[in-house]
Amino acid sequence: MKEPTLPTPRRGRRPGPGSTRQAVLDAARERFASDGFAATTIRLVAADAKVDVSQVMQFFGSKNELFAAVMQIPQEALDRLSTVFEARDSQLGERVVRTFLNAWEDDEAQAAPLMATLRGAVVNEQAREQLRDFIQSRLLAGFPAEPGPDATLRAGIASALLVGLIVSRRIIGVPLLVEAGSEQLVSIVGPAIQQVLVPPAKETL
Repeated sequence: MKEPTLPTPRRGRRPGPGSTRQAVLDAARERFASDGFAATTIRLVAADAKVDVSQVMQFFGSKNELFAAVMQIPQEALDRLSTVFEARDSQLGERVVRTFLNAWEDDEAQAAPLMATLRGAVVNEQAREQLRDFIQSRLLAGFPAEPGPDATLRAGIASALLVGLIVSRRIIGVPLLVEAGSEQLVSIVGPAIQQVLVPPAKETL
């Protein structure tokens, strides 16, 4: 009886860390595009990429860092946006505005990928939803562990104000906003963001 022919072993190197990392990025890009930032999880991305969750965490550390890699947001900008809420004090609104302006304008090497993302979001609905969800999630992270019922709305309003400011200043080029200094904008817009994110406590009779 003739022995069955065994399949010829595939030549070449086994997929290494680089190809696995790229597989995760590709899977994450598709998942963020289809489900948005909020609904995407590390577990879903790992399943799509056919890797262990631990491998995704080893490459990227968190969903925020994975999103930053997919959207090519510099780690330095991500760190800025993540640490702005270290204190919820009377200067929070000014810090938030200053941080967003610095992230998009302070260092051109860091700002270029953010500007590319923002320009893409202006004309692409999926990119717009991803960027909006991401910014809103950063703002929501600044609320207390048990936020009020309107926390999501407040985070959405704050993100609309901030993104609108950057778009008007850096993409549309509204002259008055382009000519204004960063600290001037911080002093004007900061109190509005403060009012949205940290509303004054209601007086009880």
